[in-house]
Amino acid sequence: MKTLVIGGNGFIGCHLVDQLVEAGHSVRVLDRYPSRFRDQLPDVEYVTGDLGNHGEVANAVKEMDWVFHLAYTTGPQTSNDDPVYDIRSNIGDSVQLLQECRQSKVKKVIFISSGGTVYGVPKTIPIEENHTTDPICSYGITKLAIEKYLYLFYTQWGLDYVVLRFSNPYGVLQNPHAKQGVIGVFLGNTAEGKPINIFGDGEIVRDYIYVTDAAQALIRAAEYKAGPSDPRIFNIGAGRGYSVNEIVDEIKKNIDRPVIVNHQPGRTIDVPANVLDIKLAKKHLNWSAETELGEGLRKTWSWITSLNPA
Repeated sequence: MKTLVIGGNGFIGCHLVDQLVEAGHSVRVLDRYPSRFRDQLPDVEYVTGDLGNHGEVANAVKEMDWVFHLAYTTGPQTSNDDPVYDIRSNIGDSVQLLQECRQSKVKKVIFISSGGTVYGVPKTIPIEENHTTDPICSYGITKLAIEKYLYLFYTQWGLDYVVLRFSNPYGVLQNPHAKQGVIGVFLGNTAEGKPINIFGDGEIVRDYIYVTDAAQALIRAAEYKAGPSDPRIFNIGAGRGYSVNEIVDEIKKNIDRPVIVNHQPGRTIDVPANVLDIKLAKKHLNWSAETELGEGLRKTWSWITSLNPA
């Protein structure tokens, strides 16, 4: 298939591109910046461009079969800092992308949504896809809005789609100096001998998925042949939760450096627990996470220490 990966030089995008190439697909990447952690691949077409530049997007989607929409300008915290920017830069540009996909007769759009934010404070754990959606951050609201526009374009104009509501991805190529990504940031700080900051009492529970498993889910979603009544929204996670304190304990077990912990006040954007039910993905996408937390931590630590050898 001819595939476009928007955000293909990012953390998840790089792994998705690797797996698409390995599977024999033709790959084009649209991204604002090159990857900061690896060189371009010889068999991939790289286009420097911005989702907000509609002419560049129109050119990028031409003759594509699958379009993977991985680009986003905000995170949960930054979206609440400036919700107007979150709305303008994500919803409008995403809908314009769908317009271009429709006009270019793209077969399917695969969108990364947020299993960690769209549901809000969970009423039940694990969370199924039919759980109520009451986000407590703008990021979750705009993700949901784009999900609804995907449904609109499917029902009105036949543009097929799949939404994957990811839990918390981690792994090799995740920026250890980013503002989000607990495991990557914790390991990055530890590699540099810096303390890690835990917000609140450390008992917030999250579902963590290794990045290659997440990339495989995206490909399964693209390959998925759904009928009119079949689901098109899937939770993608490990299906098991760990508290932040448990993550710190697992890090201590799997790396060879001292881990220094600082406690900070809790944050209002953090729901107490978020663990995703992945039964639908197992049934319809024939997908489940394969990488155990300890294995994923060791792989990530090996990569991070290669950036900062002791």
